[in-house]
Amino acid sequence: MDRNRRKNRREVYRKRNEKEEKKSRGLSMFFLPGFLWAGIYYLETLVRLGTSGNVISWGLFFSLIFGGVLALLIYGGATLLGEKSRRITLGIILFLLGFIFASQLVYYNMFGTFNTIYSVRHAGQATEFWREALYEIGRNWYLVLLAFVPFGLYLFIGKKINNTPKRRPYVLGLILAAAVLFHLIGIGVVHTQDQGENSPYNLYYNIHFPRFSVDNLGLITYTRLDAQRQITGWTPVFVGEMPEELEEDPDETSNDEDVEEDQDREEENFEDSDEDKEEPEEEPREYNVLNIDFDELMEEENQEEILELHRYFRNQAPSEKNEYTGKYEGHNLIVITAEAFSHLALNEEVTPTLYKLVHEGYYFEDFYTPIWGVSTLDGEYVANTGLIPKSGVWSFRESSDNAMPFAFGNQLDPLGYETRAYHNHTYTYYDRHLSHPNLGYKYQGIGNGLDITRTWPASDLEMMEVTIPEYIEEEPFHTYYLTMSGHLQYSFEGNNMAMKNREVVSHLPYSQQARAYLATQVELDRAMEHLLEQLEEQGIAEETLIVMSSDHYPYGLDHETIEELQGEPVDQNFELYRNAFVLYHPDMEEKVFTEPASSLDIMPTVSNLMGLEFDSRLFMGRDLFSDTDPLVIFENRSFITDKGKYNAETEEFTPREGVSVPEDYQEEISNQVSAKFYFSARILDLDYYRIIEEALED
Repeated sequence: MDRNRRKNRREVYRKRNEKEEKKSRGLSMFFLPGFLWAGIYYLETLVRLGTSGNVISWGLFFSLIFGGVLALLIYGGATLLGEKSRRITLGIILFLLGFIFASQLVYYNMFGTFNTIYSVRHAGQATEFWREALYEIGRNWYLVLLAFVPFGLYLFIGKKINNTPKRRPYVLGLILAAAVLFHLIGIGVVHTQDQGENSPYNLYYNIHFPRFSVDNLGLITYTRLDAQRQITGWTPVFVGEMPEELEEDPDETSNDEDVEEDQDREEENFEDSDEDKEEPEEEPREYNVLNIDFDELMEEENQEEILELHRYFRNQAPSEKNEYTGKYEGHNLIVITAEAFSHLALNEEVTPTLYKLVHEGYYFEDFYTPIWGVSTLDGEYVANTGLIPKSGVWSFRESSDNAMPFAFGNQLDPLGYETRAYHNHTYTYYDRHLSHPNLGYKYQGIGNGLDITRTWPASDLEMMEVTIPEYIEEEPFHTYYLTMSGHLQYSFEGNNMAMKNREVVSHLPYSQQARAYLATQVELDRAMEHLLEQLEEQGIAEETLIVMSSDHYPYGLDHETIEELQGEPVDQNFELYRNAFVLYHPDMEEKVFTEPASSLDIMPTVSNLMGLEFDSRLFMGRDLFSDTDPLVIFENRSFITDKGKYNAETEEFTPREGVSVPEDYQEEISNQVSAKFYFSARILDLDYYRIIEEALED
């Protein structure tokens, strides 16, 4: 009897233990997806804190929802594996996630934006910047370590949370259904958002802006969208209200006809008006336009996307020719994109030549070089094309097979100019060996004809010394330089230009980083000094126009250092991108230009000064000497005009003091900005200049 009682009691205990074990095993199946979900959300929060610092944003919600989708998909795949394979696979996945997030943190702290799939695919020479990467990793080591926390935790507790349901089709189906549900919830919330310039909706569907995408959608979602767009060949969608000119009937009078009628009316008035015979005659207006019959082009075109471009450019107002038109026609032209050059580098004592070039002659006191997605390359693209780069790709590389008839090299080569381009870095970097010959240049860099000392960074002075003899006796000539001496990192260890010129700046009352930056610019100063001396010795200084702008502000400096050099606080939406612009000829009379201007204006301005044939409607910038309204555009779609500033991040417009602004002014200019982004990308995608070139030939 006692034996049976003990047996029954043991059976009761056994069943109770089995029940509790089953319950525990059931609950433990939620530990793994929960850990994955929490780990991904942790990484998203870390990136936000380590970059923009903007914790309160929609990115918090979308990171949670879309991060959950990824966690469920990983978990669903894990259910198909055995226990050991599952542990190894999940460990690898968590390590890769840590690596991706850590590398983006380092990349952002180096370049101020996030890396793209396109750049990863094409950056074959990225190892050349291993010093900068190591330096940045050293400066942000704690962020790098924090990115591997989920991986480290999994190594310790992975075995305990590695339970998954039995491999049954309906279980995997439920997991996938949950992932789809969360994704639909995320998409649904995206659709409830407003459709402002940088709203989650537009970032998800219409525009590509890595920094805002990560902030508003999360790094996981940005990376997925970026990959999708690379695969599908996606192009941006117009954001805002479509300009009225794109809705007009093609048969209506175009700007071409308006210009012709305006000129005809003026000529008739001069001939027929007896009343005004005593008045001084006004010269007929002339415009920087080409003989492009957009109406005829539209009649012959069937593709709506091309028609859209024809309509847009047909209705743009051209700029008038002016007193500066052709002022330097026939002159030699030297154009320089200077690495990280800035007004912060101007010092009468240590960079006297740069100071002279900026302040003597034409001085532009409100000039900006906005930074774009691919920093140096995109900054170079803007200055050499007058177009806004397409985000997510290397616009210069993408233009390699396109017609580029308005590039200075292609404009001046048919006029008998010797056209050369030089870069004191690896000639294939960013595939410039493809893009720059397409601009009309005999292009040389290190590895294909530019024989200079291989240091990091290379010397601008040595590049000038080696290359000037190649063209200085070949008048007329046009030479383009992309310099390198000003490249980050700004320290006296590892930067040869900083070390070389250390003594020149040693007495300055600045931090080490500030002095190191100035030391790199001393090398550029000496290069420009040598250039001016050679032009003088050859007796052609007065026959040569020099144009120089930066590719971007010196983002390798800490913001505190920028403010140190500036001597006052610097806001990060506008003033951070203020810069210097060189437009120099020894005979220029000193004149100050106060209207806002940017590197987008260089092409039309210099084309006008050189008396080149171009169509001002086809550039996104303006001739700075024309009466066209000024407009400075930034990557985040903020803008500056002569009436005020619009901050697209805060959606606030600040009028200039004493200026009255119409109620719908900000919206109108924002639409113009959106149009310039959109049609710049379409020019690139559709090789639109080739259509124009062929029309002109016909």
